[in-house]
Amino acid sequence: MKFSDYISRLKGDKKIWIVIFVMSFISILVVYSSTGALAFRRSNGNTSFYIFRQVIVQMIGFMFILLMLKFVRIKLYNKYANLALMAAVGFILLGILIGRGSGRTIPLGFFSFQPAELAKVAVIMWVARILSGTGESEDSRRKSFFKILLVMGLMALLLLKVNFSSAVLLMSTAFVMMFVAQMPLRYLGGTMLAGLILAVSLFLVRKQLPEIVYKGTRVETVFNRIERYISGSDPKQDEGLTQDEFAKIAIYNGGFFGVGVGKGDISNRMSAAYNDFVFAIIVEEYGLFFAAFIVLLYLIILTRGLMIIKACKRTFPLYLATGAVTMLMMQALVNMGVSSGAIPVTGQPLPWISWGGTSQVFTAFIFGFLLSISAENQAEMFKQDDVTESGEDDDFSEEEILLSNLEH
Repeated sequence: MKFSDYISRLKGDKKIWIVIFVMSFISILVVYSSTGALAFRRSNGNTSFYIFRQVIVQMIGFMFILLMLKFVRIKLYNKYANLALMAAVGFILLGILIGRGSGRTIPLGFFSFQPAELAKVAVIMWVARILSGTGESEDSRRKSFFKILLVMGLMALLLLKVNFSSAVLLMSTAFVMMFVAQMPLRYLGGTMLAGLILAVSLFLVRKQLPEIVYKGTRVETVFNRIERYISGSDPKQDEGLTQDEFAKIAIYNGGFFGVGVGKGDISNRMSAAYNDFVFAIIVEEYGLFFAAFIVLLYLIILTRGLMIIKACKRTFPLYLATGAVTMLMMQALVNMGVSSGAIPVTGQPLPWISWGGTSQVFTAFIFGFLLSISAENQAEMFKQDDVTESGEDDDFSEEEILLSNLEH
């Protein structure tokens, strides 16, 4: 059976499926290239261990996507959104109490769990639920806006202790979803302006803040990174090159065509080459042309995601798809921006490509949202046009759905 035959049997947008398969293959190559130093530190140089682990995790991710498509209706994500949010908050608190790395990960024996990854999925579901239940009146929109703002604000405060960039991603995704839901711009713009003023004010007076609320906290780490980014200097230059400097060297070494698979040197000098700086390692070994191809893959996800959003006839799937696309794209931009030096250093994996466990599984959930919504869009069109009774091919594309919507 041809590969195209297998693809045709899968539910949901076929182009997104193809991108996921291509990214899976690229991920295996990148894990091989970027885990050499990690393998020598922990597995006596056995790089195949990490490749095998990545394959297993991706197979688990594919299993979750297929189960979502087969057994879970979109309305169930609406029904259990509150439970998902409470679970995310509970795991974040548990991470703060017993987690490693300032609460970033929770050790669970033979594997570790990152609460921030669950929070990404839970927030998309919960915000979509609130927005889909919002009425057309000004009072209803105002209540929904401040409800989302309050809950997301509390979630962000908890995540500031654990993962600053995830807190920013959650807030940004929620705001994009509210913008799509046509929340009043004065609410969105005013809140963003107030947040920016607060952040700048705290940065300017950071050295006067009480030590108990600043010294040794994640906020201090973030502000130090921002200061170093703005000034272009490193307060720890005497300790050697930092990871972001190694990343710039990797991109410079790679040029247009790269130095070759497994021939890069920089990945052996970085502690997060396989995760937060994986895009730089891709450029070093495979070149800028290949990196541009990866950017193209994410653009395909973006365009197909927008097609899925436009084809939605109900509000909850529309907002759920909006959150899924926004989260994937922002996370990819952060990883690429950090690797290239375009933004200050922070930690976010490249979706479905970086080596990881929890991040891979919950990225699969986000892909599952998109594919499930696409499949239900197609099913609704089949029902509307009575195509199933005629025995015609039921593999409509998102473009055909849009054209049919226009005709109706």
